[in-house]
Amino acid sequence: MCAWAAAGLPIVSHGAEPGLVVHREDPLNCETSLPALIGGVVMPSTHFYVRNHFATPVLDPQLYQLTVTGLVERPLCLSLRDLHNLPRQSLLATLECAGNGRAHFDPPVDGEQWQSGAASTAEWTGVPLVDVLNRAGLSAGAHDVVFRGADSGPVDGATGPVRFERALSVRDACDAGALVAYAMNGEPLPLQHGRPVRLIVPGWYSVASVKWLTEIDVVGHPFEAFFQTNRYHYEYERDGGVVREPVRLQRVRALIVEPTDAGSVAAGQIVVRGVAWSGAAPIDHVDVCVDDGPWQVARLVGEARRYSWQWWEFFAHRAVPGTMKVRARATDEAGNTQPEQAEWNRFGYGGNAIQAVAVEVQ
Repeated sequence: MCAWAAAGLPIVSHGAEPGLVVHREDPLNCETSLPALIGGVVMPSTHFYVRNHFATPVLDPQLYQLTVTGLVERPLCLSLRDLHNLPRQSLLATLECAGNGRAHFDPPVDGEQWQSGAASTAEWTGVPLVDVLNRAGLSAGAHDVVFRGADSGPVDGATGPVRFERALSVRDACDAGALVAYAMNGEPLPLQHGRPVRLIVPGWYSVASVKWLTEIDVVGHPFEAFFQTNRYHYEYERDGGVVREPVRLQRVRALIVEPTDAGSVAAGQIVVRGVAWSGAAPIDHVDVCVDDGPWQVARLVGEARRYSWQWWEFFAHRAVPGTMKVRARATDEAGNTQPEQAEWNRFGYGGNAIQAVAVEVQ
């Protein structure tokens, strides 16, 4: 039995850094401003968007322990030092909140009104999840792997505090390339990003990447809990009935980060830059449409990576002053492309409609 327990933890709520657009301060929820996306492959930790459901727990790295229990042959209790002593891996991965783009749904949807900046990329370092599971040994009958964070709080319909917990099937837990991560961009995880340990599930919407991870529990049945079954599923009305689908892989998406919406540029050659990503496959191409002209292929910039966003750029020419409308549309190597309008769903998830910006040419 580990000495650490979730009850009685200190909690903290920190203000946001410059370059972040705050939606709520308690719990802290803020998105990256689109101009702050311009730069290198990774987002500095201080500008990486923050999504919290509850107040932030503070765990002492010296006392931290991760338990692996349930249907395993060898239950584990791993300290942070134990994790550091296991073979490590680093990967570049773009995380995106499932509600990114919720503010653009029509009719409006309840929930955090994210615009387009609830997505960022970092280099994550830690222990491959499959190595931890192999070390514990999955028992016969294992069905789901449950991940529990130290954060908890009230939710609709519950009489007491609820832990933040999510599950993956055994197959997904072993095959998704997930990391039990303890570093971000070469430094220990910042507090708001899960210090001292979090899960990273590359390519999936970030609800799967549980922060402040303290428990891994292998169960023999489909896991049900508030954030597994009451939230984070698509709920559509189709053919007179309700269809529910789980939120899983990130949908293909392109963002224009330069020029900015309602900004101004000088007439002549205008550089349009942005990022694109997809959880299903690497980006195949990005198309750009200026005003009512045809879609034209943008140039992909830099190395293509399986789980990281792809920079792109396009050179437009506009000699006449006035308003110029620019749209960008990404397509991945699996053939998925962005829709003109995202399919409306009850919780406003997966809103990957084609982005448009209007720029004043002077």
